Amino acid sequence: MSHVSSHPAHGPSSLRTVQVLGGGSAGSSAHVRSLTAGLVARGLRVTVCAPAETEHAYGFGAVGAHHLPVPRSSDPAAVAALRVACADADLVHAHGLNAALRASLALSGRRVPLVVTWHTRPHAEGARARLLKVLERRVARAASVVLGTSSELVDRARARGARDARLAAISFPPPPRPADGEEDDAERARLKTRAELGAVDRPLLMAVGSLRRERGHDLLLDAAHAWLDLDPLPLLVIAGEGPGRAALQRRIEREGLPVRLVGRRDDVAELLTAADVALLPGSPESRPLLAQEALHSRVPLVAARAGGVPELVGEAAELVPPGDAPALARAVVRLLGDPGRRAELRDLGTAQAASWPSEDATVAQVLSVYDELTGRSASGG
Repeated sequence: MSHVSSHPAHGPSSLRTVQVLGGGSAGSSAHVRSLTAGLVARGLRVTVCAPAETEHAYGFGAVGAHHLPVPRSSDPAAVAALRVACADADLVHAHGLNAALRASLALSGRRVPLVVTWHTRPHAEGARARLLKVLERRVARAASVVLGTSSELVDRARARGARDARLAAISFPPPPRPADGEEDDAERARLKTRAELGAVDRPLLMAVGSLRRERGHDLLLDAAHAWLDLDPLPLLVIAGEGPGRAALQRRIEREGLPVRLVGRRDDVAELLTAADVALLPGSPESRPLLAQEALHSRVPLVAARAGGVPELVGEAAELVPPGDAPALARAVVRLLGDPGRRAELRDLGTAQAASWPSEDATVAQVLSVYDELTGRSASGG
């Protein structure tokens, strides 16, 4: 956490907050870790209710929070565990629709402010779409304040009956930059990663995300057919796991596509830095981590023009219509053949990333909301 000089002050006046996570998106988990670090540094007592595997991956305890394992499901045991966790809370902050639903049930009959942050744009069809609308309406109306991570989500919350919906300041900590004299080491590491992936003398395309239908990886395989005539032949690497992996692998082998599925990786930042172009065919998140990482890492991005992505990236990416594999393929071919445009996107990406909220700005906004709802100084003083 940058520029934080205050120390934890767990006195009787420090605000007791509970952060509730469903264990869903990487973006919301990373946000809660960053937010928790800032809140603890400013003297708040923070309990994070999240699945055990989410704590293992993000380490909320390492930044000063108390972690309480709560399963993702909305079964009575999960709600009961949350009710205990929230028993002495001054304020509860839930991240995501499912977490917010459980938190609202746990707070039933209690006058404790509930803040809800909507990070993703959920999609459903048929009967599930009707159920989703009911759940969104219930959560929006139960919340004292809804923070939407894009203008689209703020509008959606208002349409569902939120009393107070605001645009959230969401930060993304930039990756560390090579120090003076370390540029050669960084370039050697980049070339080593490319060699390990099998992309020494060919363009490397990179996509990251769970292998689920809504992420659009099938679109990438459709688009890959247009790259088969290119010389040298680009390699598309997809990092992530999910229920769609077997079907994608069968397609890759059957259709002879230059695509590698490398599974879940803990070195995504290094993989991305090694890439020539990053691809984001679809994402339910309004601020996809891949888009933020690509711009920060100066990697040209081709993304679907959907959800909060245009608002996030501005002019710093090639945006294509969602679901349009030929348009995505053409954008990639154009970029690979135009070094000048790639250089321009790198510079535009750096400028756009500099315009995003800082971690301090994110914490400051949340603290002001907490103060407003509790009528006391959220910094514990």
